[in-house]
Amino acid sequence: MTPMARPKSSRLRVALVRFRPAKGDLAANYRRLLAVLRALARRRPDVVVTSECFLDGYVVTEPRVTRRTIGRYAVDPARSPLVRGVAAWARAHRCWVILGCTRHVRGGAANSALVLDRRGRLAGAYDKVSNKTPVFVAGRRFPTFRADFGRFGIMICNDRHWPETMRRLALGGARIVFNPADGGWGEYNDWMLRVRSRENETPIAFAHPRISLVTTLDGGLALRRTGRRPPYAVADVDLAAVAAARARPDSRLRRARRQFYARGPRAGRA
Repeated sequence: MTPMARPKSSRLRVALVRFRPAKGDLAANYRRLLAVLRALARRRPDVVVTSECFLDGYVVTEPRVTRRTIGRYAVDPARSPLVRGVAAWARAHRCWVILGCTRHVRGGAANSALVLDRRGRLAGAYDKVSNKTPVFVAGRRFPTFRADFGRFGIMICNDRHWPETMRRLALGGARIVFNPADGGWGEYNDWMLRVRSRENETPIAFAHPRISLVTTLDGGLALRRTGRRPPYAVADVDLAAVAAARARPDSRLRRARRQFYARGPRAGRA
């Protein structure tokens, strides 16, 4: 067993942070997040997920924020003391953290989810592909990340509206997908995520300021919590069940025409 890993288990304990961060106040959001993380420590989560652009409170919706000014609210993960503080907690509690933020990238700033591993190291970042606003620099791919519990994927808010997002992540080996979001929740969203899970035999953990939601691989609900107290929710996900479902001869994911998702279909003749 590596120093990063906990004892192996098929169950992954996922914690979803649920409160409305203050717009533009990175320091205040960081302090409140640390308070939530301290409360969560006794639950011994394997992964903690925040909402979309958590550190800056999704400040991009403010009229004053443009492509030229968004950098004021962006972080450099290698230098940010706020990221280092969250990383220290991750290291102390041997927990992965998916941290929503605005991140400095070439050409501007991206709507990002930072991936901190159990050692508190920056294992990577995902930049939102399906941005509704031109303020952000859009991501260009859907990577999966290797963890001690298997591969996982990330999609951010609006990404979930396209079936191809989940299919690419599932075909990339993701056994679970983490979905930080700020907009869109309710019955329509519940059913959309449940369908995405069933289509791809992949649980989704949805972290939103107003709701915590975890779907099962067959389209059920393992968790649905709203309200202000407590400002988080915890669910256990059985990853062994995911592997078993995908190994069946009638697995939808197993029978997927992978070549078309990798390169796209060729144009046909009428």
